[in-house]
Amino acid sequence: MAVVTSANESSAQPSQTPWGLVVLLGSLTAMGPLAIDMYLSSLPAIGRSLHADPGETQATVSAFLAGMAVGQVIYGPWSDRIGRRLPILAGVAIFIVASAGCALAASAGQLLAGRFIQALGACAGGVVSRAVVRDRFDHTETARVLSLMMLIMGLAPILAPLLGAALLAFGGWRLNFWFMTAFGVAIGVAAILRLRESRSEATATQARQENAFQSYVAVLRARRLVGYALAGALNGATLFTYLSSSPGLLMGTYGVSVALFPWLFGLNAVGIIGGNQVNRFVLRRRTPDQVLARSSLVALAIGAVMALAVFVGLDGPWIVLPLLFLLLSSYGFIQGNTMAGALSVDPLRAGAISALMGMMSFGAGALASMLAGVLHDGTPRPMAAVMFIALAGSAACLHGLALPKKA
Repeated sequence: MAVVTSANESSAQPSQTPWGLVVLLGSLTAMGPLAIDMYLSSLPAIGRSLHADPGETQATVSAFLAGMAVGQVIYGPWSDRIGRRLPILAGVAIFIVASAGCALAASAGQLLAGRFIQALGACAGGVVSRAVVRDRFDHTETARVLSLMMLIMGLAPILAPLLGAALLAFGGWRLNFWFMTAFGVAIGVAAILRLRESRSEATATQARQENAFQSYVAVLRARRLVGYALAGALNGATLFTYLSSSPGLLMGTYGVSVALFPWLFGLNAVGIIGGNQVNRFVLRRRTPDQVLARSSLVALAIGAVMALAVFVGLDGPWIVLPLLFLLLSSYGFIQGNTMAGALSVDPLRAGAISALMGMMSFGAGALASMLAGVLHDGTPRPMAAVMFIALAGSAACLHGLALPKKA
């Protein structure tokens, strides 16, 4: 598939950082991470309140991830066909109603259903916001703006656990979901007032010529696009593995207190944000593909060192946690650039591509976290092994499929 240039590409270079747009799109994208990270510390309280066992409460996390994956399949092509505003506003409305439903849940089954529906709403912010960015900016600027959005979105893993724990202590676990409801209302009002339609007429014309299935078939035929998507998804699987493994590793294996856990969790989120912001400055002198070529190998090297360390018995917190911080920091150099690379292959199908990237990311993350859970043995070894395998696959897809071959 040839690279397609969007109608508004020629005016893509912004004269200054569009902070208003960045904050709005970053906040919309943060709905998902906020809804995941905020209530993790409430799981034991939810189990006691709803008379549910740990497996049932943990299933509410899996239900949310499943909803995030499923919903993106719908929103991407839909936003190409009818525009960006309506899908975003519909998603926010679903998020608000489902968050209130979760707050009122009287059983584990009701909460499970509410979480799935909540995710169906939350994913609209992420998948359509990325398409909005590609509508307005070229390849390199897309990578820079996505990195800026991570600055906003990345606050969720830092602040959400702390806020969730504070709300739990102040008013119980239901207060977490009432806060999510209020957050959705605030973001919805901001989107109504500030978000302009960005989809080009060329994108609309392309979308009207094919159904959603045909859109996905078309993008999956692009070798480079598939390479970027797989590289981003497998790299992102390391983050999901960390999210699912960190409570057991930190509070179980290393004996970290419940009060200290959110701070350590947030510290790694600082590393991710920092990586994204360094990436933004590096892109002033390097192309996204040049950054990807180097950062993927660096990430793989860090993953190899961590895996080797834990398997030879050097698995104490003062070795594993610094390596984990470095590994997660490398995430910031890869996610925005793989997304920008994929969107540059076929900008007229930006919604479908964004949806495909999100779906593959959540799918790979769910499989990786599940594998780490099945192999759980009370040590960091399963987590390190899964991360290394995912990073090796990511680097192979990137260098074998996505990056242009040198003449």
